[in-house]
Amino acid sequence: MKARDAMYIGGQWRPAVGQDTIAVVNPADEQVIGHVPAGTAEDVDTAVRAARDAFAGWAATPPTERAAKIAALRDVLVARKDEIAATVTAELGAPLGFSQMVHAGVPILVAGSYAELAATYSFEEKVGNSTVLLEPVGVVGAITPWNYPLHQIVAKVAPALAAGCTVVLKPAEDTPLTAQLFAEAVDEAGIPAGVFNLVTGLGPVAGQALAEHEGVDLVSFTGSTAVGKQIGATAGAAVKRVALELGGKSANVILPSADLAKAVSVGIANVMGNSGQTCSAWTRMLVHEDQYDEAVAIASSAVAKYTVGDRVGPLVNAKQQARVRGYIEKGVEEGARVVAGGPEAPLDTGYYVAPTVFADVTPDMTIAQEEIFGPVVSILKYADEAEALRIANGTVYGLAGAVWAADEAEAVAFARRMDTGQVDINGGRFNPLAPFGGYKQSGVGRELGAHGLSEYLQTKSLQF
Repeated sequence: MKARDAMYIGGQWRPAVGQDTIAVVNPADEQVIGHVPAGTAEDVDTAVRAARDAFAGWAATPPTERAAKIAALRDVLVARKDEIAATVTAELGAPLGFSQMVHAGVPILVAGSYAELAATYSFEEKVGNSTVLLEPVGVVGAITPWNYPLHQIVAKVAPALAAGCTVVLKPAEDTPLTAQLFAEAVDEAGIPAGVFNLVTGLGPVAGQALAEHEGVDLVSFTGSTAVGKQIGATAGAAVKRVALELGGKSANVILPSADLAKAVSVGIANVMGNSGQTCSAWTRMLVHEDQYDEAVAIASSAVAKYTVGDRVGPLVNAKQQARVRGYIEKGVEEGARVVAGGPEAPLDTGYYVAPTVFADVTPDMTIAQEEIFGPVVSILKYADEAEALRIANGTVYGLAGAVWAADEAEAVAFARRMDTGQVDINGGRFNPLAPFGGYKQSGVGRELGAHGLSEYLQTKSLQF
């Protein structure tokens, strides 16, 4: 695999201003698989100017024509699905089957949803004697993470284009090859020059320059809460809009009436997918004290099926591997009991961490409060629903969660009291049209569906 040595700006592949590059490493074998340019503030400025020049024309393009271009983009992604999956597996380490189904498959669904939505969305409405217009906010600076490299790109770029915005994308430096494939797909789909632009580079350099640029009207960022706070402060100083999708510490609440075996097994699967590198993963499993020992036994048996290197891939890099192993060691130090896995590296090569389950976890422990971002599940006990709710809501995060009960109404009643942006009831299926985003320090704004589109629109009212 050979990466491009250029950036996609103004409809062309252009060399970067500087000569520095970023090595892309396969986390499964620790081998370099390519290099991409390390973009500078000057590269970002060129890209933002290209997006600004293209904005008026794209904003004036009828929504049905924008929809047709997004549909064409989706079709290219479909045609290149296998290549996309192989690329994600190479630079992220996800098992190929997971890459095909999730990393390549879900963005196709999302792109298709915005092709349909752009053609049907009402960009104006009557309110009394006023006509309310919903107009594109302008140039979007999109900064995306490495854990779902294509999905996060599509979840930002597709609604921005549907709204009539133009975009400058700065992808994560660990997974830039997938972003380059996306830029190729944009070009192949015939999206006009400057409407989408790609600058690869490091977060503190290219990402910071994009967030600060006066020509950017909205910054859409997905990543850690710490970096999100910095971007929010930068945008706030410029009175610039932001959409932030940040960390999570989601609770999987299993009420006493639930099918315990199913709820525990699905909960384990939810965390092990993508090697635990999912912001919405249900990393805290809450079980009634009378069912606790049985749940721990089920979890220990369930996690044994997730073999390292087969069903569970490596973490993205050595730093992330060390970070997760450090959290596991911290859990042991604070008194939690390891019932599966542990901090030892399971393989000599690759950034792997053993799928780990902790029992005897209390709500105040570090592993119950902080986002680990690895294949680690903490099982906590509760005495009654009131305590379960206090534990579920007892972190600074509020991104996702789950509730299980024999009576759906019982589960819904509990879910309504959870301080979180999305809750799955009895294993509810992923819905690409449902809004995704968090409460509290899990972020500001929503992605996906009509709510995701509205993030890229601003409101004007005309009185008659």
